[in-house]
Amino acid sequence: MDFMRALHVSGTGLNAHRTKMNVIAENLANSETTRTEEGGPYRRKMVVFEAKPVENFESVLESLEHGRNGVEVTEVITSQEDYRLVHNPSHPDADPVTGYVAMPNVNLLTEIADMMVARRAYDASVTAISNTKSMILKALEIGK
Repeated sequence: MDFMRALHVSGTGLNAHRTKMNVIAENLANSETTRTEEGGPYRRKMVVFEAKPVENFESVLESLEHGRNGVEVTEVITSQEDYRLVHNPSHPDADPVTGYVAMPNVNLLTEIADMMVARRAYDASVTAISNTKSMILKALEIGK
């Protein structure tokens, strides 16, 4: 693998984890949103990653030639988990009979843990890019 392909693979990781961190930030920002344009409370969103597919040996060689390696975000899906019900009769969106409010299905601890994992993966990609840059500079020093 040459240096440019290594940079490309690390760059796709940076892009994917940045997208994940943006979606997590959106989840955290809407953790108390009870009204959305779609109607009802906000639903948690999750990012789906996928490695670029490899079907046979020829496709591996072709992907190496054209730099189609790495990871990509295939979709951002909406969680189908149930909403949290919170008893708060004074809330404007509370059920008039029971006093319960349907709150978003966003768990703050889960989101913070996911953010920490995404940040660590992002940092790992940055380190890989930095190490590749160091190898390029060392290779250039050999030619002196």
